[in-house]
Amino acid sequence: MHNLHFKDHLTEQRLFHNRMLVALVGVAMLLGVLVARLYNLQVVNYDDYRTQSDENRIQVRPVAPTRGLIYDRNGALLADNRPSYTLAIVHERVRNMDATLELLGQLVRLEDSDVQKFRKRLQRRRPFEPIPLRFRLSEDEIARISVNEFRLPGVSVEAELVRYYPLTDLFAHSVGYVGRISERDLAQFSEEDVRRYSGTQSIGKVGLERSYEDLLLGEVGYENVETNARGRVLRVLERHDPRPGAELTLHLDARLQKVATEALGDNRGAVVAIDVNTGGVLAFVSKPSFDPNLFVTGISFNDYRALSDSLDVPLFNRALQGQYPPGSTLKPMMGLGGLEAGVITAGTTIKDPGFFKLPNDTRLYREQWKRWGHGDKVDLIQALAESCDIYFWSMASRWNIDDMHRIATRFGLGARTGIDLPVERPGLFPSRDWKRGARGLPWFPGDSLNAVLGQGFDLATPLQLAVMTATMANRGIHYRPQVVMAVDGVEQPPEVLHHVEARPEHWSLVFEGMESVVNSPKGTGKKAGAGLDFRVAGKSGTAQVVGIAQGERYDSEALKERHRDHALFVAFAPVDDPQIAVAVLVENGEGGGKVAAPVARELFFDWMSRPMENTVRAAEADDEEVSRG
Repeated sequence: MHNLHFKDHLTEQRLFHNRMLVALVGVAMLLGVLVARLYNLQVVNYDDYRTQSDENRIQVRPVAPTRGLIYDRNGALLADNRPSYTLAIVHERVRNMDATLELLGQLVRLEDSDVQKFRKRLQRRRPFEPIPLRFRLSEDEIARISVNEFRLPGVSVEAELVRYYPLTDLFAHSVGYVGRISERDLAQFSEEDVRRYSGTQSIGKVGLERSYEDLLLGEVGYENVETNARGRVLRVLERHDPRPGAELTLHLDARLQKVATEALGDNRGAVVAIDVNTGGVLAFVSKPSFDPNLFVTGISFNDYRALSDSLDVPLFNRALQGQYPPGSTLKPMMGLGGLEAGVITAGTTIKDPGFFKLPNDTRLYREQWKRWGHGDKVDLIQALAESCDIYFWSMASRWNIDDMHRIATRFGLGARTGIDLPVERPGLFPSRDWKRGARGLPWFPGDSLNAVLGQGFDLATPLQLAVMTATMANRGIHYRPQVVMAVDGVEQPPEVLHHVEARPEHWSLVFEGMESVVNSPKGTGKKAGAGLDFRVAGKSGTAQVVGIAQGERYDSEALKERHRDHALFVAFAPVDDPQIAVAVLVENGEGGGKVAAPVARELFFDWMSRPMENTVRAAEADDEEVSRG
């Protein structure tokens, strides 16, 4: 029995040693795996994991540049940047986006459109980029978000500069506006554009804000920031400052712009004023207008619908894109062309019985405004002063349309002026080739009768009429119209496109006729010079909206308001030393001399009441022109 007990002890000891050996081997293997893992983490993949750690803790954030300011010629601020606070979310820091949006909706006012636009922005975000949800937070809203900050990981209130237009609707159609970068904008971005717009939410959409976008934008900067687990910035480790955008100084004059706007009253229309000596645009009005501030951070559906559905079409830039029959405003230019072509002379007179008849044609072309005609010996001076259609029909019947088209294009009709504003319309002055290509028809003699009076196929923008008048005022120097006068204080030189060649005596004769429009007893534009102590030269015009059958008379009372003729007036002043040229359009205003001429008069009075400033600028421009010549 004693031997049996000894045998069991040896067996147990052997079993214990075996188990210890297995345990030691297992521990050694586990330690080996652990050491290998630590080696892999700390040595083999050190750089990768260090980078991931830094990305969670250190972020590179773009710093948007300050957009360049825009001033009028006298330093009045037209486009500013004002501080604003935006509610933004970093998607990577949010665990449950729907729950976060629901909570935020309890703290601040969120429209459905805000959330929809936010979700669209999420689709094109960059990693760890704060995506804006609501703009222009109030102080109360900022306070409520701050109190609930611990419940809102990834949510922040971002301070940014937002574009602001202090004169609201006064320059909406020239300065334009910025808006949020859209998917359409992004689709057109190059890789360089993506870099330049990092951290920037807005882009120029309309007007100078669009055409000078590259200069106004500036250059993006960046900063390395340290953040905590919730994405809050703890400190800035490194910063490269952005370069602000260029400042623009315009030829536009805020005071003159206001005068033109008020002179139009409640009428729909446009006014363009140009510095005769430089081509600088002094006033650029399209009425009705709108408040561009509505578009800066995204216009609401209701506000946009009110603008787009309005019968008065306030979003339409009448001065730049409105194409209207220019009517009799073309007569001075046509008279000059007829003189140069030898179709008429200073002594050419016609008998005006109140109608005109082409050879071998039974149709009678009648004067609309003076049934019994203008007399037996109407010359060019009287024809301009009293706007005699018969005189110009007689001239056109003997004048080649190719020559007529040539003089019109030299004065800038039928082509874009090249102004530094986007989306300009070209207007139309027809030719044989144009009619054959567009209508598949030859040129008829009756087409020339329409063309010489600015009717039929003729179309022109108010800007083109102002350029035409400025070219007339400086006896053929055709400047490119410019809105921007200086970039960062460096003046932009005037640009002469070409010269309209004509004999001095022909210029003087046309000037005399235009002066008679305003100053003779029977002139159609007397209201343009009423009470002024300097002389104005001009020409009234009426643009037909609906046709009138042969033998019928124009009856304003029988027509709907929007079917009545447009009123036009073009003029320059003073006659002996032209400084400013003006074109006025009043939609459905009927009589140009009655309705549009008084608008021009207000601009002349205001501008010439500041002779010191304007005379100095004109003298400087003349000196520069002489030095270039």
